[in-house]
Amino acid sequence: MSATENRAIRSVCIVGGGSAGWLTAGLIAARHGPDLAVTLVESVSRGTIGVGEGTWPTMRNTLRKIGIGETDFMRFCHASFKQGAKFARWRTGAADDFYYHPLVLPEGFPDLDLAPYWNAQAAAPGNGVPSFSDAVCFQEALCEQSLAPKLMTSPEYAGVANYAYHLDAVKLGELLARHCVDTLGVTHIDDEIVDVTLAENGDVAAVVGKRNGPIAADLYVDCTGFAARLLGEALGVPFIDRSDVLFIDRALAVQLPVEEDSPIASHTISTAQKHGWIWDIGLPTRRGIGYVWSTRHAGADRVEEELAAYVGPGFAKLTPREIPIRSGHRELFWKNNVVAVGLAAGFLEPLEASALVLIELSADYIATSMPATRGAMDFVARRFNTMTRYRWDRIIEFLKLHYILSEREDTAFWRDNRDPATIPQDLQDQLALWRDNPPGEHDFASAHEMFPAASYQYVLYGMGFRTRPRAGQLAQRDAAEDAFTRTAAMKRKLTGMMPTNRALLGKLAQHRFPTL
Repeated sequence: MSATENRAIRSVCIVGGGSAGWLTAGLIAARHGPDLAVTLVESVSRGTIGVGEGTWPTMRNTLRKIGIGETDFMRFCHASFKQGAKFARWRTGAADDFYYHPLVLPEGFPDLDLAPYWNAQAAAPGNGVPSFSDAVCFQEALCEQSLAPKLMTSPEYAGVANYAYHLDAVKLGELLARHCVDTLGVTHIDDEIVDVTLAENGDVAAVVGKRNGPIAADLYVDCTGFAARLLGEALGVPFIDRSDVLFIDRALAVQLPVEEDSPIASHTISTAQKHGWIWDIGLPTRRGIGYVWSTRHAGADRVEEELAAYVGPGFAKLTPREIPIRSGHRELFWKNNVVAVGLAAGFLEPLEASALVLIELSADYIATSMPATRGAMDFVARRFNTMTRYRWDRIIEFLKLHYILSEREDTAFWRDNRDPATIPQDLQDQLALWRDNPPGEHDFASAHEMFPAASYQYVLYGMGFRTRPRAGQLAQRDAAEDAFTRTAAMKRKLTGMMPTNRALLGKLAQHRFPTL
């Protein structure tokens, strides 16, 4: 083994800040402490995109690992609770057309699968059964009343229902930066990278700052956003465009101030429009609203009209921000001694809040699998590339699933999304199987799955898809009836005892959640 391969990994340089850079710095520094020198270099004046305001429940464990308390996090980041997503007008476009993808699994899942029993009820004439998510899970009822997932007496990062967050992504970056530097010992360099120098073996030897000159490290994490200054520009890893599957390539975003006593939605609201869809995220002081669309199907003027109609009279006082979306990802995510995290790795429309969770998963893998030597790094990189590409493919398929079952015929955007040529073959095969067997754990056997079978059930049956009931799938009828009864009882109990999102956040401004 050569001297280069034997070289110990003693330093990491993260190039770029924001949520991607600072989450990565925090997870690495928290795990390795002073044994590994962690430096983050960024041009502070450049700012961040700050679009990803929705998280997954995984963020709770990530913040716990880094050492940030939930009370401090929520106060600083102006955060609110998120219990899933409501998809309105995706199926037919009618005013009463909606379904939920909650964060709580169906009652009894996966030991008891309620999907066959619900499908049997839905197939009966004059059924009058509740929607799938409302029948198998209590969380839709909480969301419909803007109720919180926990009580003031709930310990930090624990709740009555599973939950994630809506947050100010720029404030999250600021909080993480302060904690990483002051508590975890991360070195912060404010500088603009003007060059990248390479070693003979193709590794990055140093990044060159405008004021600090060369900054050397054993491992580099590229968090330079869409530019991908290290992985894309310096190492030449190509970008794989996935717009043949997901058409969205632009967003028009606004921030709408809200009254102090107005309700705060306990879920992301995604409302389908003629040429895309609108996200609506509630924070204590504002709503983040944005229209994402396909420029192949509509111009910005038509989109702005629809966005203005959604926002209402206050739109005239707002300044919309147009954001490009390049749908796709890098061919490799880790090459030589450079690994990309965040926008440098890729980006997709924010339909299921996948941006921040991919950052978390990538950063956690880097921290837990940190190679001891340069020689070991290539093995770690191969595993990371295989795992991460699998995750991107599964996310793309899951996002596409939201579109292909739509019955909307009002515009080419919706019709084109159902074109079989734009649907990945694996997804087409799964849909054929799911006509006779509900999505189950056997369909998602990898340890790197992004969405459980229950998530597919929520979307499929929310969009009107039906699995034909078969006698062999209905052997636990009594247990299923008990589960439906328990769900109904939980809805009655929790809707009567849980505070509203607004009320709990108001108390949190004055008091702290208990710590374990």
